[in-house]
Parts: sequence; C-alpha cells; structure tokens
Amino acid sequence: MKAIVYTQHGLPIDDPQALVDTELPMPLAGPHDLLVEVRAVSVNPVDTKIRLGSAVNEPRVLGWDASGIVRAVGANVTLFAPGDEVFYAGSIVRPGSNSQFQTVDERIVGKKPANLGFAEAAALPLTSITAWELLFDRLRVPEGGGEGKSLLIVGAGGGVGSILTQLARRLTKLTVIGSASRDATREWVTKLGAHHTVDHTRPMQPQLEELGFANVDIVISLTHTDRHYQDIIDALAPQGQLALIDDPATLDAVPLKRKSISLHWELMFTRSMFETADMVRQHELLNRVAAMIEDGTLTTTLGEHFGTINAANLRRAHALIESNRAIGKIVLENF
Repeated sequence: MKAIVYTQHGLPIDDPQALVDTELPMPLAGPHDLLVEVRAVSVNPVDTKIRLGSAVNEPRVLGWDASGIVRAVGANVTLFAPGDEVFYAGSIVRPGSNSQFQTVDERIVGKKPANLGFAEAAALPLTSITAWELLFDRLRVPEGGGEGKSLLIVGAGGGVGSILTQLARRLTKLTVIGSASRDATREWVTKLGAHHTVDHTRPMQPQLEELGFANVDIVISLTHTDRHYQDIIDALAPQGQLALIDDPATLDAVPLKRKSISLHWELMFTRSMFETADMVRQHELLNRVAAMIEDGTLTTTLGEHFGTINAANLRRAHALIESNRAIGKIVLENF
C-alpha cells in the first residue's frame, strides 16, 4: 500500500527527505481492530512535533486524524461492520493514518457524520476529542452548566480552539472569550460562537477589563502557554481553573498557589495509550459529535484542502502548521 513516512527526525520541512512517499505491507487487524481504507486525513501540531523530535530506527507513518471505510474487522469487534464509514484520531503508539490502509481499535472510532464528505469529517476527530475531554472530563463543566462564569480560550482560531469554541457555546452557558491576533482569525472565532475576542499578542488582562471582566473563571491555553503564562495568571480569578494541551519546556506551578488556581492537563491519546477501562468513551463522544454535526449544532472546522495525500502536499501542510498561521484544519484527500 502507499504510505508517507519519515526516516530521520529533526529535518526541516523544506528538506525533501522530511517526509517521503513509500510502499508498506498491508496491516492485519487485531482482535479489537478495524482495517480502514483511509479516504482523507488532516494534519495536527502533534504530527510536526513527532517528526521533529522522535527518533526512529525504521520508517514511521504519521497522521492522527482520518476518515474512511471499514474493509475488515477483528474477531472481537462488535461496534462496526465492513462497509461502515468512520472517523477517528487513532493511537500515538501505533502507525498513523498517512497510508492507504490503517488498523485502529474500534473503541476509539466513531461513525462518520452522514452529511459530511470524507475531507470534512477528517478535520474533526482529534480536535473534537481534545476539546470535549478538556471541557467535560478535565474541567468537569456540566453540560448546560457554567451560567455566570467565563471561559478564555487562548488560541481559539486553531484546530482545537475551533471546535472548543463551538462546544462551549452550544453545550454550556459559559461566556466564551476567544483570543485571536488577526482580523481573519477574529472573524472565524466570532463566527464559531465566541461572545468576545481579545488579541493575545498584547496583554490580555487590560482587554478583558475593557470588556467588563475583572477576571475570568477558566482559561484553556492551547498554544504558547509559556509565553502567556503570567498574563493567564493575572487574568484568572481566585480559585480559577487553568487547562492546557501544549508542550512548554517547563511549567512552574508555584505561581498558581496564591490564587489557588487548579491545573489540568489534557492529552487525548491517554485513553488509547494506556487502554483505560473507559477507552470506549472516545467512541461514544465521536458518535455524539457526529450527531451534532448532522443536526446542525456543530460545523466542520475544515480550513484548507491541500489536495491528494502524498509527501509533497503533507510537507506543505506541516509547513503551515509550523508557521502558527493555520486557521481551522488542513485536510488532504485520496491517494
């Protein structure tokens, strides 16, 4: 089967060897696995981070967002059958989705929204799971709850921010404030449902005060947490909550003590990496997201379509992700 791999970590994305086209053997489905014919993928910051930072001794397939068609199932599979159209984010400890076929545990797979094409669906899984787990599992905001409280999303125009803004606005009563630094991004975030926007390239606390917020109750930091850390602490109310998903080199929790701010990490791969007892929750929440797409509650966060799934187009996608200028999700479709 066709696949795109990297064979040496740390190469700059303008190096033709950073990602290369190759042929790999077809994978075999394990007991809980689906064998999926991949029809579309999207690119996330995790793809670029692993390509740059994780050494390999054999070709590695990246990609942790896909939609496609189930072609075979393992002996213990009960949730899907051949022919089902699915979408999923996969597991970071298994080969990724940048290949014509992929095996994935059925417990982290959802049924593709019936009203979306494969490209639009591929934009959703990783960011939807991350946003959902942030809001409802880590921060424990009740669905329909949060009335009278405020949420600041730092980096609201990116992939996770785009779905998180929608979930917070549609499923809670939180006042949603999204940070965005460009006019196009502010328009995007507002369209997705943010009540207000602020510019994270300037101190955010004075901007929040201008909007009438002395402090905010929750901050979800999606990018450059280390750069915004003191600003976030200043913006948070006493006994507030800070959640983050990025990878600061270090994070000193001591400055949170004075305000009794709680700290919450989210990694959507935790359940699949450790095969937790509640791993099937990701199947359930993806099906919930699909239903909300179908009834118009949520919209796809596809930002740009980069064409066919091949090394050259994936290098272009990685470059845009690394520029920190992507709005929404970058998708590729067909081999």
